[in-house]
Amino acid sequence: MIFERAVRPALFRIGGGDAEAAHERTLRWLASAARQPGLLAALRARYAVAAPRRVFGVDFPNPVGLAAGMDKDGVALPAWPALGFGFVEVGTVTWHAQPGNDRPRLVRRPGDEAIVNRMGFNNQGALALAHRLDGLGPLPVPLGISLGKSKVTPIDRAIEDYLASYDTLAGYADYIAVNVSSPNTPGLRTLQDRAHMAALLDALGPGVGRGGRGGGPPVLVKVAPDLTEHALGELLQVCVDRGAAGIIATNTTAVDGGGLSGRPLAARAREVVAFLHRQHPDLPIVGVGGLVDTDGAARMFDAGASLVQLYTGFVYHGPALVRALATAARGRSPCPPAIMRSDSTIRVPNGDYGRSG
Repeated sequence: MIFERAVRPALFRIGGGDAEAAHERTLRWLASAARQPGLLAALRARYAVAAPRRVFGVDFPNPVGLAAGMDKDGVALPAWPALGFGFVEVGTVTWHAQPGNDRPRLVRRPGDEAIVNRMGFNNQGALALAHRLDGLGPLPVPLGISLGKSKVTPIDRAIEDYLASYDTLAGYADYIAVNVSSPNTPGLRTLQDRAHMAALLDALGPGVGRGGRGGGPPVLVKVAPDLTEHALGELLQVCVDRGAAGIIATNTTAVDGGGLSGRPLAARAREVVAFLHRQHPDLPIVGVGGLVDTDGAARMFDAGASLVQLYTGFVYHGPALVRALATAARGRSPCPPAIMRSDSTIRVPNGDYGRSG
């Protein structure tokens, strides 16, 4: 309640309400906190929750993780575990450093607990992230690294772009997420089709679930919520045939020239998780999308997710939500999928976001 009554209003006023300015200021605060062991210890005492789970061969102290996009360049990494997260995913990082799309590119919709972003993979590049991780040392929780395609790289050279990032960063990661589903990089989602996905996973090496490129970390594929069940089924089969370690479901949904996250995405994200789990119950799924309360997280686990990730929920509810979700996950295992039927729609309460793509 302190976060929602005092901290969040102060953050939302930064920069005259500029969401990206608040994001950058928060990262600077957390980067400073990460250099203060006493403060980190106090935060851990308040927020850390043990609810251990082993998924795709990796041990997680609890199943609630920080989604990619919050700390793209890993500038505040030691702070996230202290805020209760059981794992952290940095990125999405690209081989070439890039500024991303023009501002403004991050918009809050508080009435719907939602965010629309048009960031465009702004990041300092794979080499800069490797340098930072090399100086940081290991974290107390698993580290995932989300890889994307550089905007300047044409689609027909996407594989070498991903491989350059992979070869640079795999040694620092507990798992790698292959992001082929952001709506904010032109042409990227074409990599979700059967032929492109098969070629990319083949390039990462046989048995990517056991480590690509000759024994690296397990590789997961992040999918869009906008795919039809037929397209999801094809993509899933490629991932299974190539031995991917799991699926991250879902990315943001394409709306109004950007990607929508938060409560309006919750139902569709669960539908995708449930569909994937029905098709291949043994393949781990990381559920992400619209997790803004404990009920939503419980439903995501019931749909078949082994782990969950937060981004927008953290923006609106802070570390207390991380603690609540991790506490609720204690002692529960992934359940059989709920009986859900997909209507392939995103319900947008006030219509501010445009049409889904």
